Amino acid sequence: MEKYVRLQKIGEGSFGKAVLVKSKEDDRQYVIKEINISSMSNKERKESRREVAVLANMKHPNIVQYRESFEENGSLYIVMDYCEGGDLFKRINAQKGILFQEDQILDWFVQICLALKHVHDRKILHRDIKSQNIFLTKDGTVQLGDFGIARVLNSTVELARTCIGTPYYLSPEICENKPYNNKSDIWALGCVLYEMCTLKHAFEAGNMKNLVLKIISGSFPPVSLHYSYDLRSLLSQLFKRNPRDRPSVNSILEKSFIAKRIERFLSPQLIAEEFCLKTFRKLGAQPIPAKRPASGQSLASVAPAQKITKPAAKYGVPLTCKKYGDVPKKLHEKKPLPKQKQGHQTTVKKMNPGERRKMFEEAGRKGRLEFIEKEKKQKDQVSLLKAEQMKRQEKERLERINRAREQGWRNVLSAGGGGEVK
Repeated sequence: MEKYVRLQKIGEGSFGKAVLVKSKEDDRQYVIKEINISSMSNKERKESRREVAVLANMKHPNIVQYRESFEENGSLYIVMDYCEGGDLFKRINAQKGILFQEDQILDWFVQICLALKHVHDRKILHRDIKSQNIFLTKDGTVQLGDFGIARVLNSTVELARTCIGTPYYLSPEICENKPYNNKSDIWALGCVLYEMCTLKHAFEAGNMKNLVLKIISGSFPPVSLHYSYDLRSLLSQLFKRNPRDRPSVNSILEKSFIAKRIERFLSPQLIAEEFCLKTFRKLGAQPIPAKRPASGQSLASVAPAQKITKPAAKYGVPLTCKKYGDVPKKLHEKKPLPKQKQGHQTTVKKMNPGERRKMFEEAGRKGRLEFIEKEKKQKDQVSLLKAEQMKRQEKERLERINRAREQGWRNVLSAGGGGEVK
């Protein structure tokens, strides 16, 4: 800390303190995050150093740049750039109930997605996406920050405190004690988008228990029809209850109304690095086209194809040769039909047109009745299967709610009680 001069404390959370400092070397302002790691084992500390080192190497215009990290007195200090525009949470609250224009929302959202793409493409999860961790620079650029801090806290009690401090962004799978995955980041991304559209949290309740039940049910107040169908449809996709049904960040950026905004925030070179290389790898190498004759060269001057003088030697198959004296068969020569033996001659009963028509109608009516009966049996089987499936799904849904209510959050409720969510 001797390289920096403390200016003021700008935040304090479950992770520790956030202090605004000035560097003695370049006279620039930075933010230092102080994380208490005194309770970590040596193995966990090594893991934390490795995680911070990976994050420090990430460079993207929409990610808050990590400068360095060091340890002193049982704390881990992470130095990062200072965003003069504050965080998105304060910007939303400053609206005083006046909704943002859709263009403004989409411009911010695209930049958040570009940052998250950069992170996810490197197999890293953010784990703590929320409006308080999205910052605005002096010129209005959006930058995603604090990713990986939850990863650093992964094996400590501090992670549980971090989750309890900001429960509004928890996904259904986390409420059900399932592992965190990249689609959990997508759910939190949807929560941020909803905040930008409504200036409110998507899921709110008076206590933790009811909040968890609301999140698991996946029901939220609809967004104003003032916004486009594309935006409202995207929001519903981000809030899909099953993580597999949520789009990846790459799929989001491929949507036409999102993709057309990318070039506003990334240079052509950076777009090529972030998108084109991956697209090229997906397509694979293209076959090399045949060389065309030179402009002054005619097709007649091109060397002819190699003739096959000995087909048998070429293909390794002996050729059949006609023997002298073989007579070719006549093309239209008909073979005589074999004569039937008199003892086995069959007599065909002649039928008049009326009898023949009656026979065909009877066969057709019988076939229709069989088809109707078969179709009815199939419909009955499908209806029975659907009823059993709906019954099984309802049973599973009730079991999930009971697990979340009775087991999944027993520790959280015992620690936080039934008080209000902060």
